[in-house]
Amino acid sequence: MSDSTDVPPGTAPEPDLAPEPVARTLDGLVPGLGPDGRPRPDAPLVAVTGVTGYVGGRLVPELLAAGYRVRALARHPDRLRGRPWYDDVEVVAADAAEPEQIRAALAGTDVAYYLIHSLGTGRTFEERDRHTAQTFADAARATGVGRIVYLGGLSPQGETLSPHLASRTEVGEILLASGVPTTVLRAAVILGSGSASFEMMRYLTERLPAMTVPKWVSNRIQPIAIRDVLRYLVGSAAMPPDVSRAFDIGGPDVLTYREMMQRYARIAGLPRRIIVPVPVLSPRLSSLWVSLVTPVPGGLARPLVESLVHEVVCDEHDVAALVPDPPGGLVGFDRAVRLALARVQGASVSTRWSSAAAPGAPSDPLPSDPEWAGGSLYVDERRVLVDASPAALWRVVEAVGGERGWYSWELAWRARGLVDRVVGGPGLRRGRRDPARLLIDDAVDFWRVEQIEPGRVLRLRAEMRLPGLAWLELRVEPVEDVDADTRDDRVGSGDDATWDPAAWRRAPVVFAQRALFHPHGLAGQLYWWAVYPFHGVVFGGMQRNVARAAERAERARSDLRRDGG
Repeated sequence: MSDSTDVPPGTAPEPDLAPEPVARTLDGLVPGLGPDGRPRPDAPLVAVTGVTGYVGGRLVPELLAAGYRVRALARHPDRLRGRPWYDDVEVVAADAAEPEQIRAALAGTDVAYYLIHSLGTGRTFEERDRHTAQTFADAARATGVGRIVYLGGLSPQGETLSPHLASRTEVGEILLASGVPTTVLRAAVILGSGSASFEMMRYLTERLPAMTVPKWVSNRIQPIAIRDVLRYLVGSAAMPPDVSRAFDIGGPDVLTYREMMQRYARIAGLPRRIIVPVPVLSPRLSSLWVSLVTPVPGGLARPLVESLVHEVVCDEHDVAALVPDPPGGLVGFDRAVRLALARVQGASVSTRWSSAAAPGAPSDPLPSDPEWAGGSLYVDERRVLVDASPAALWRVVEAVGGERGWYSWELAWRARGLVDRVVGGPGLRRGRRDPARLLIDDAVDFWRVEQIEPGRVLRLRAEMRLPGLAWLELRVEPVEDVDADTRDDRVGSGDDATWDPAAWRRAPVVFAQRALFHPHGLAGQLYWWAVYPFHGVVFGGMQRNVARAAERAERARSDLRRDGG
């Protein structure tokens, strides 16, 4: 399809909304699948870090489709459960910054992908990036890894770089100096559904028909579609041993940021935007402005903005000699935007920028009750009988947040989200990856999914700025006096039991809701008692409205069955 075709999204969806794997255009470079459609037992084994992130989560299925065996490395492997590829890979618990852990994880691998960076994680990110890269490089050399592949940032030569861009460059240099053949791919703006760069551009353009902008909007940029990034990453695994260098990668279009916003507006069917550059907006002020207008928080917006201060255009295209361009050419800007919008509208976004944890957010799971002995754990617990099937109630529970909201005092939720953004938290604008389905580690506004047992339990961990740790737990439970056959109709046993909505059909059911808070110091104690009077309105209203929504859905389903019968 020609990039010059102007088709507003939704009127003529792209035919390759679910495109074939990038390996289909890499014949001769990748191992290919065995007769059973799976990687062969003797296929090269590749280790992938950053699998919970935006790029890593998309790279894994592409590597599998190319015929590689994959070892997915994660600090918290349980957070990968529910990924469509989970059962097809070897999952290993490892922290890339811990020498012993990463050496054990890389042992026996042929290729190691380094997709880790500390974008927007605070003032010590440079030291952390340096240490982690050096530890990884040493482990790769010690374990005999055949190649390291790293996705870094495109940066101009001879200019003073922003701290984050300089750190990305330094990481590439550390890996290249490891003694292991290394491929460093340097990309500028990555265009794809769910990428931070795309979301920033999308929301700025959609929400601001007129805007004053920094002078850097006139700098030239060479964006690249996520599909082409993945293709280069997969193809890099097969580079010859004597190749160890950095490659610039970019799409076919070189545009200014202003041109990118105007072309986005045209493709999205929006009027032409009024964009007035002014010289007084510093990167810091620009990032604050971006964080207010878009879902991207200030801690992430600032390094993205700082990278746009430079002109980022490829100086060479040498990678094509080793990973040839696809037969139809690289994906242009217009087509990349149409594909991304089609995925957003079709609710088929597989990973998002928010897949990674928010900088500075608590990550400790809810401990078992005995560990809290002697400490404070405040609990607001509510239970209500719902005249609906467990399946109907679960569908409402799993869809909370995002566009549907939180089923209670909307003004209070919005105010809390605004306060959170002002103090540096994610607020409510992260939304959801999928409007109906959740996976462990998905972001849901200022919460993150810590535990999900389909049909039974959803536990969310707060990532808002708080003087303590907070969780919201939503449970679907059987009524105590139902018959034993219904109560015992579940899959598994003990703590791992999960209720099967397909088998457990009878109404009524219990909707149990717990809000838990572990205060930090006096500030935490004061916070709990300050917000406690509003719990009846916020959490009580949420429980009542979720129950009513489930009952309405159940009645609608019953009416549909009756009309159909």
